[in-house]
Amino acid sequence: MEQKITYFEELKKENTQKTFEIALQRGKDLGINTYVVASTSGWTGVEASKVFTGEKLIIVSHCYGSREPDKWFFTDENLAVLKDKGVPIVTAAHAFGGITRAMNQMNIQAAPTTYVIGDIVANTLRMFGQGMKVVAEIACMAADAGLVRCDTDIISIGGSGRVGGADVAVVLQPANSHRLFQTKIKEIICKPREF
Repeated sequence: MEQKITYFEELKKENTQKTFEIALQRGKDLGINTYVVASTSGWTGVEASKVFTGEKLIIVSHCYGSREPDKWFFTDENLAVLKDKGVPIVTAAHAFGGITRAMNQMNIQAAPTTYVIGDIVANTLRMFGQGMKVVAEIACMAADAGLVRCDTDIISIGGSGRVGGADVAVVLQPANSHRLFQTKIKEIICKPREF
């Protein structure tokens, strides 16, 4: 089997539309209709809802308090648009961080193996770019929320973070976070070449 991968030469928000278009086409080619998309402020989620009409779309966002207690990055306007369209939003702690991040912030050094594993997984995936870590993580989060099955391929879409939007899409078979290593990244559809 031979399959084309799109590489973006620059990190820019404008890659979002192209990412969605080629991910949708690949989904149609493979008979996949479930798309999991990372969105911090909701902008990427709203843009995805314009493209993935008639498909099963799930948005995954940061948890409340991820940077500041009781605060969430989603805007009220973007939340209202997605709710009106019936798009589910997963709001949860990062699957690779969670409680381990709390231990890191407290600088607990007595048992480093209890909290470093999630960082190793995240940083290993970041060798392919920040978005590769995101697409694997949000798939686990959507599985943990019961919104995707772990025996079916989906398309997971994320971004590099610094510029906003989406620039990574993969075909994968998700796993719950406690079965992370059963996740199967089957195809890279697109990603940034420089990151």
